[in-house]
Amino acid sequence: MSSFKITLNDLNDTQILAKKIADSIEVPMIVTMNGDLGAGKTTLVREIILALGVTGRVKSPTFTLLEEYDISLGKVLHFDLYRFADPEEWLDLGFDELLDGNNCIAFIEWAERAQVLLKCTDWKIDINVINENMRELNINGQTDLGEKCLRKLIKAVEAS
Repeated sequence: MSSFKITLNDLNDTQILAKKIADSIEVPMIVTMNGDLGAGKTTLVREIILALGVTGRVKSPTFTLLEEYDISLGKVLHFDLYRFADPEEWLDLGFDELLDGNNCIAFIEWAERAQVLLKCTDWKIDINVINENMRELNINGQTDLGEKCLRKLIKAVEAS
């Protein structure tokens, strides 16, 4: 499967990339987010959700585990599994059922904490901290849909 790597120098770069991601992804899609605490996972997801047309406050799901938003394409589900102690919590909370047949885009932060139980992931995004402001993102397409959307994103980035 293919991958795409980009360096983000600041919040403005993140917002520009988020808009391109929002224009490239499709429903249904599952995107996992990996990176150290403070790497910018929530910031990137927040900017994508805003670029998908959500108005108002986009909250971090750190304590609620899940925030849900309505968009024209369906729903956005934003999970944060940081507080998971056991992958079985994914099943215990019924999160697997939320993804089954749901017309949604799911962003899952700290996905490795339930990875063995997650269904097919379309994109895996790894965020590495370079310094206080800079981040390196690596996006891997994991499915045919993920590859298709990644090709659209690469074209959009190359065109700008």
